[in-house]
Amino acid sequence: MIFRRPRVESLDPDEYRAWSAEFGGQEPPQPSEAPKPRSRWLRWLPKIAAGLLLVFFGIVAWLAITAPLGKALEPLETPALVLTAADGTPIARRGSFKAKPVDVTKLPDHVGEAFVAIEDRRFYDHIGIDIRGILRAAQANAAAGRVVQGGSTITQQLAKTSFLSLDRSMARKAQEVIIAFWLEAWLTKDEILSRYLSSVYFGDGAYGLRAASEQYFSKEPEQLTLGEAAMLAGLVKAPSRLAPTNNYEAARERGKIVIAAMKEQGLITDAEWRGARRAALRPGRKGLPTGSYFADWAWGEAANSAPDTFGEVKVATTLDSRLQKLAERVVKRNLDRAGWHNVGEAALVAMHPDGRVVAMVGGRDYQKSEFNRAVQAKRQPGSAFKLFVYLAALRSGMNVDSEIEDEPVTIGDWSPKNNDGKYRGPITLKRAFALSSNVAAARLANEVGAGAVRKAARDLGIKDEISDDLTIALGTSTMSLLDLTSAYASVAGGAPPVVPYAVSAPPRDEGVMSRLRALGGDSLPERAALREMMRATIDYGTGTRAKLPVAAFGKTGTTQDSRDAIFVGFAGDLVVGVWVGNDDNSPMKGVLGSTMPAVMWHEFMMEALPEVRQISERQTEERRAREEADAAAQVDLSVLLGPDAEAVLRGEPIDVARAGALLGQLGNVIANTPEDAEGIRAAARALSDRINKAVDERAPEEPPPGP
Repeated sequence: MIFRRPRVESLDPDEYRAWSAEFGGQEPPQPSEAPKPRSRWLRWLPKIAAGLLLVFFGIVAWLAITAPLGKALEPLETPALVLTAADGTPIARRGSFKAKPVDVTKLPDHVGEAFVAIEDRRFYDHIGIDIRGILRAAQANAAAGRVVQGGSTITQQLAKTSFLSLDRSMARKAQEVIIAFWLEAWLTKDEILSRYLSSVYFGDGAYGLRAASEQYFSKEPEQLTLGEAAMLAGLVKAPSRLAPTNNYEAARERGKIVIAAMKEQGLITDAEWRGARRAALRPGRKGLPTGSYFADWAWGEAANSAPDTFGEVKVATTLDSRLQKLAERVVKRNLDRAGWHNVGEAALVAMHPDGRVVAMVGGRDYQKSEFNRAVQAKRQPGSAFKLFVYLAALRSGMNVDSEIEDEPVTIGDWSPKNNDGKYRGPITLKRAFALSSNVAAARLANEVGAGAVRKAARDLGIKDEISDDLTIALGTSTMSLLDLTSAYASVAGGAPPVVPYAVSAPPRDEGVMSRLRALGGDSLPERAALREMMRATIDYGTGTRAKLPVAAFGKTGTTQDSRDAIFVGFAGDLVVGVWVGNDDNSPMKGVLGSTMPAVMWHEFMMEALPEVRQISERQTEERRAREEADAAAQVDLSVLLGPDAEAVLRGEPIDVARAGALLGQLGNVIANTPEDAEGIRAAARALSDRINKAVDERAPEEPPPGP
């Protein structure tokens, strides 16, 4: 039998005595010190280490299979866009600029060395991370009390810029280290440096060394001097702040630090250091604004049509440079002379009947306010909305000669009034539209229903919310000037709805169908009637200030208390909308759609339309020819009539008696000149006027007798 000694501390007194008697009174053995159990984390440490190694190698293997090694060599997802007018003139630039990749082995030695010297001096010695560099940076930062150095290697920077987000966290830093190891395992040092130089940001929208070389020095990176390479290497630390186009002196000082680092590390000789030439700034890209009222509206469409490629992408737009400058002049000129009328802002948009926008002004000054009042502002159109009311009436079976009562009316609790306070009894739809009768529009809306009016607006392209009551007949629902002008373009071209567009390439969706219908003919049966009413508006209605020497069609609009005034119309191949008002919606003074907006529309059209310009030039030439002929005839008459007449032509005063004698002779000339000799008769009348003005003021009580 095997006996085990019980542990002493486990025996009570009786058991102890019994045990002692059995074993001859010997003392029971003292228990040995029990071994301490191992800490749990020490037992798991090997397993944790093994798991981390498996995860690390798993991530590296996953990266090797899935990560795009060439990502740094690819173009940006959103390349720099340069918008051009239809004639190719650049009008705006937006976005970042990345040129084709560089190969460091094909660059001058001092180019790659400049970046290594200032960004990662042990680049060719470490395996992705530089422990000595990290410790050196930590020491420098601690001594300075702030971050003055970074410990990231060029490989880590490539990992960060090509594969990771820019947030600052321990998780992202760990990812950066793992990817850096992977890059070092799969790429050579020269390949890593080439990818880094091809993708790093240099400020002023330039990504990559080739883009920066072109941006700042107008040359290829293969031609960079030591001074230029040093300046570019110095930009990487703070590209936005140090960009030489913004802060040349700071960039130059930073470049000196780079050259000093290259000398300290033995990358250049003393002679090269002393002979380094100052980098001269020669911007290679023409400075362009980042936006305008038109460009801001066009960017979205332009971006959708731009391919992913290196360099800048030029996107041709529909903008007409001449018409855009004209629109800006018209808006500025009229706002400047508005005076006491309390008009703060204006907008103008011009397009062709197919929706091609050729000019857009969204306010007085884009530099002071980028808010586009032609596109972003939602204002009431006033009587310009009546286009849709009359379209609904025509669809219901009426025509331009159908009569409607122009008399006061109450519909429910609504009693609209005519702005001029005049009521004309039964009048035709054509006359009611031309004179912009409010009560007639209200009666028509009540007859056809608000739903029919809303449908007419929708069919012509209005997408904004339209209220469900009859007051919409007077334009109480808000919309943009661009959308309203597009609706009028539907009438001009007969192909609703017209979708306005800014890029020369055919837009997608309904825009394509809109232009296809425009090519095929009139898909708006009521178009002829609407045009007839709109022409009457300009011929004898509220829009007479917009009259042109060619057929013109339009409609005025004024909201309550003259808070908005609008004129929209078309002539030739242009559809133009004009709005004036105030951003704070305060009332204007004495401004209606029939005044300032109609005048602005007229001024724009007179210069914009080629046929109108030709007529105007011909009329000017004819007027000048008549004036010259009249002047010549007056000279001939003065010679015929003698010295007194010649004195009048020279502007000399003559007394009453001599004037009377001359006027008597001119009377005989006029009486005896044949009717078809209008030039002589006109010259005689003109000379008579001049004689009357030339009478000596010393005898005002004796006016000369008339002829």
